[in-house]
Amino acid sequence: MADGTQENGPQKEPTEQVEQLQPNHQGLHADAENTSEEDLNKPLVEAVSQDVAEEVGEFFEQAAEQNETNIDESNKPYIAFEHVYKSFGSFSVLEDVSFFVRPGETLCILGRSGVGKSVSLQMLMGFLKPDSGNIRVAGENICGFNEREMLEVRRKVTMVFQNGALFDSFSVGENVAFPLREKNELDEEQIRQIVKGLLEMVGVAGMDDLLPSDLSTGMKRSVAIARALASQPEAILYDEPTTMVDPLIAHLLGDLIERLKRQLHLTSIVVTHDMRFAKKLADRVLFLHEGKARFFGTLAELEHSDDPVLQEFMAMDELVLPQ
Repeated sequence: MADGTQENGPQKEPTEQVEQLQPNHQGLHADAENTSEEDLNKPLVEAVSQDVAEEVGEFFEQAAEQNETNIDESNKPYIAFEHVYKSFGSFSVLEDVSFFVRPGETLCILGRSGVGKSVSLQMLMGFLKPDSGNIRVAGENICGFNEREMLEVRRKVTMVFQNGALFDSFSVGENVAFPLREKNELDEEQIRQIVKGLLEMVGVAGMDDLLPSDLSTGMKRSVAIARALASQPEAILYDEPTTMVDPLIAHLLGDLIERLKRQLHLTSIVVTHDMRFAKKLADRVLFLHEGKARFFGTLAELEHSDDPVLQEFMAMDELVLPQ
């Protein structure tokens, strides 16, 4: 595991390095609470340096065309849970849970701690298996897949974990380059340009040589998103992206997720406890309560629900996060 130091050159304390390299969110709208449609539709490549803009632009175009094909070819769900059950010993986490996400849509999974939100994502990635029911990704039931078959699924669907799940002994740049090198389709100069552009786009320009241990929580999330994008996925799963980050960074991350959906046509699932974040992003909402899907539907349907449990959750959210 990494110890937070670099092998070559004079050493700086991690805090000194981070102070000198604060996140630069020039590509993201600073007044994130009131982000305009115009800002959300600005090309992602506008945040990228001119010397790498062409290579990064082509990279984004390839990803967008791939994902747009998924939308055009079928209106069938890209991801679906069908009557899924999951228990750990005598503790039942999910009971008869069903939901779906269509290509290019964003689903937000809401609920209090311990209701199975993150467990649902881990089952989608094949890290956990359901006790019964079906989980479909791109039309395939993945429940019986072995590890080799799941690796193919993970090339289409990637996950941004709460802690970033970066490789501790790799630099930031090496973390983002890893999926690009795995594909073995680009030369090193192309990889360097794309890595630079992705880091600029997510607001952590110039941090290529730092180690994950040198970064704040928000920076790690940004790097994790850059690494996820490097694999040109069809879908990204975000596990509590706003937990333990300040409100400004949370809103900037929300803007970025929305822009990725619009411009790269990404299918997304966002696990969150933050209603305002969900309102910013969701096409549909799944609310988990006591192991069950208490609600699944559109935001408009959620806001008009007279379910007392939902009303209490939304009222508590307003108290915690005042407007």
